[in-house]
Amino acid sequence: MTTDRYLEDIKEIKTLMNKSTRFISLSGMSGIMAGIYALVGSLIGYYIITNARIRGKGDTLDRLFSTPWEYNYSLQILLVAAGVLFLAVVTAYFLTRAKAKKHRQKVWTKQSIRLVKHFLTPLIIGGAFTVCLLNYSLVGLIAPCMLIFYGLACIQAAPYTLGTVKYLGWSCAILGLINSLWIGYGLYFWAAGFGLCHIIYGAVMYLKYDRN
Repeated sequence: MTTDRYLEDIKEIKTLMNKSTRFISLSGMSGIMAGIYALVGSLIGYYIITNARIRGKGDTLDRLFSTPWEYNYSLQILLVAAGVLFLAVVTAYFLTRAKAKKHRQKVWTKQSIRLVKHFLTPLIIGGAFTVCLLNYSLVGLIAPCMLIFYGLACIQAAPYTLGTVKYLGWSCAILGLINSLWIGYGLYFWAAGFGLCHIIYGAVMYLKYDRN
């Protein structure tokens, strides 16, 4: 009995320490939904790219803002990616807020703000670098660049939230590096990283943390 009580006390102390240093209200379901959005976006992107190849209009990045909408396939893909990102962020916010409310916690705390800062730093740098690639029409490197910097953002943010996030980060970063060796298959790696990896990560998070 005494040993069991000590183990329970240690577990409770560990939980309190995690709450004081980490933001633990991230919703696993939001990861699953983000993965589904990414897979749907990949399917739409595949349709756009296939249509571009049929019409012989595959390279329009240098005319991004001057090409008519119906032939501006690059802009269409960018808007699809922006839509996926928007839906993922909004879903993550509302599901995380619901989980925090359930556990009587606040969404915006010192821990969550610190998490967001460390997550956004590599992401913003990666976004700026992606614009540079876009400017020089290095289309094949955009997908691996997005995966690598997103992975780095997750790894950077992992110490301030649930540790499972770092495995998502490593998975995306490694997929991005592999993709950089297989230029032209970015859409498939994008679907694997942002789609399947998010669904797997979200399912693990949900089963491990959200069902309690």
